[in-house]
Amino acid sequence: MNTMDDLSAAPDDRQYSPAAQRNREPLLEVLKAHLTPGARVLEIASGSGEHLVHFARAMPENEFTPSDAHPQALASIAAWRDALLQEAPYARLHSPLALDVSQKPWPLETSSVDVMLCFNMIHISPWQATLDLFNGAAPHLTPQGWLLLYGPFSRHGGQMSDSNKAFHQSLMGRDSRWGIRDLEQEVLPAAGEAGLTLAEIIDMPANNLCVRLSRTGGQHVGRY
Repeated sequence: MNTMDDLSAAPDDRQYSPAAQRNREPLLEVLKAHLTPGARVLEIASGSGEHLVHFARAMPENEFTPSDAHPQALASIAAWRDALLQEAPYARLHSPLALDVSQKPWPLETSSVDVMLCFNMIHISPWQATLDLFNGAAPHLTPQGWLLLYGPFSRHGGQMSDSNKAFHQSLMGRDSRWGIRDLEQEVLPAAGEAGLTLAEIIDMPANNLCVRLSRTGGQHVGRY
């Protein structure tokens, strides 16, 4: 989970993200509405690890695996996992994987995953990272599987809120390769080329969206 937040850290390596604290409950409600019991969930770019800790505590019937490319994030995730398992040993949260979306192939311990999550990454990374995400995710999703994106998007060639316009400019100012992506003109065509098709768009707080992408031709996992 890449964000623009300044992360704080505890003595045991746990990082704290204000963004994760704000959006973890709305995201949990989306997952509760769509995950079936027993579904295996992999998060890409888990960042501090707070999202999956929250989800694993609330949904012990599901199996969660975090991942990230950065050693500091992996240390934070591991520390959060240790704290969770002391409090809630029933939680099914695996150790974090060192995974960069540009790796070929992805170093997954299983050949198939029911659901993948990627929150607040594609606007704070080069466009190639989004292409690598789609191309890496599609082969590992089950035929009924889906990928859930979360974050800000522009729509239909540039439509976005004033706050997202300002955010887009700040992103571009930090790195010209970053920026809010257009859902219809950039994200969905790239997903389609990788074998993923739009299943659902869910409005979220603070002008964000959840975008659920299914394996092309697959039957959906979950309840609608």
